[in-house]
Amino acid sequence: MGIVASQSFKNLITTYLGFGIGALNTLVLYVQFFEDEYYGLVGFLLSAATLAMPFVAFGVQNTLIKFYSTYTGVKQRNFMSFMLIMPLFVIIPAVVFIYFYYDQFTGFLASKNEIVEPYAYLVAIIAVAMAYFEISYAWAKTQLQSVFGNLMNEVFHRFGIMLLLIAFAFDLLSVNLFLYGVAAVYVLRMLVMMGYAFHLKRPKFRIAIPQEWQSIFKYSLLIIIAGSISVMILEIDMFMLGKLVAIENVAYYSVGIYVAAVIAVPARAMHQILYPLTATYLNTRRFIELKDLYKKSSITLYAVSGLIFLMIICNIKSLYFLLDPAYSKGLYVVLLISLAKLVDNLMGNNNAILFNSDYYRLVLILGVLLVIVAVVLNLIFIPTLGINGAAIATFLASVVYSSSKILVVYKKFQMHPFSRETGYLTIILLLFSLSFFFWDFQWNPILAIGLKAAILSCAYLLIIYKLNISSEINNWINNNLLTRKSRSE
Repeated sequence: MGIVASQSFKNLITTYLGFGIGALNTLVLYVQFFEDEYYGLVGFLLSAATLAMPFVAFGVQNTLIKFYSTYTGVKQRNFMSFMLIMPLFVIIPAVVFIYFYYDQFTGFLASKNEIVEPYAYLVAIIAVAMAYFEISYAWAKTQLQSVFGNLMNEVFHRFGIMLLLIAFAFDLLSVNLFLYGVAAVYVLRMLVMMGYAFHLKRPKFRIAIPQEWQSIFKYSLLIIIAGSISVMILEIDMFMLGKLVAIENVAYYSVGIYVAAVIAVPARAMHQILYPLTATYLNTRRFIELKDLYKKSSITLYAVSGLIFLMIICNIKSLYFLLDPAYSKGLYVVLLISLAKLVDNLMGNNNAILFNSDYYRLVLILGVLLVIVAVVLNLIFIPTLGINGAAIATFLASVVYSSSKILVVYKKFQMHPFSRETGYLTIILLLFSLSFFFWDFQWNPILAIGLKAAILSCAYLLIIYKLNISSEINNWINNNLLTRKSRSE
């Protein structure tokens, strides 16, 4: 197994492990042991820090990878030293500003919820820790080592917070100490990742500006915009909830978002393969193969994520029976965001086509427009509809953004991801949703979820297989299930 395949498989395992720990934290520990307003406070602080991170990092995490291989010897060492210094151009002015205008800074973050004010400075600490973690992770990637960084990125902070939650449950920590502990976990993650990255390639600090500094700055600014768009799409709704309504609503929304995020996991796994393959087809101008990959990736992701979508929406009422009744306010959040994630999977390798083509800047323009639309929609819907308003805003903005990117690929490459099977699968998903959503077992919620999931998945996979919706799924079933069954007989 080559280095790419080996590390991709290991990264997939750690991603699922991190997601499992995150689910335990989000759906069990926070819900059972934290008051709603403090759970919402944690979500708000982390969302604010995540929104600030791309600006603090100054795009260095991507710039480092892009330009690293263009340098050798002393120039390479100078370049890497410069990459570590670049974020200070943002951090130092920001620290000075916060120091002199701290009241205005805290007032902005705590405009609706005074509970935020004593902890506002933690946003800055966590944002810096996130930024230098990403830079250190990129440093390791330049040495073709990503497994440890992915473990730190997906598992470490979730496991650390899980330990803090357990300590809090046994009254070993107060709320104050817990919040400081969360910040400490992110700082510790940064330091461990730095130590590992510098072990792979020791830095030699020299104050030297590369000759290509203008190209580096331009690219970094472009990445700041791209990174900010990606983060804002994911986090702007929770941040604005904390700004516009009572903070406990962030907790209810966080649970709904995390449940819906399961639908995105197959796409994250498949994109590790789709991005390099798409780039190869584009660079060699193999557009027939690219068109075929576009359609196949779309229907396969649509079918796989469609099963997860059905599992979620048809069991969501039973799932909420296991949680505090207050969290059932997020029911429609789960439905809307799940549908938005399903539409996103329908795009297949659309993002890979755009990001590896000459139309990358056009995607940035679309992204900026999306963020503006999302902010406006949140301002309109959140004050009147609360968390449901945030879900509506996110759903509309996401669907418009996805549709726009599909339209761009169609206009520029004369290809689209849809096929006859797309229509068949849409009808199947609609019929299954209507049939199973309103059908509930009046049993223990866990047993009800397990039985309905088993019936639903068997029926769905049988229909998908018989109709040959996705040749990739059928091949996998033939090679991994039916072949083994015939051998055992």
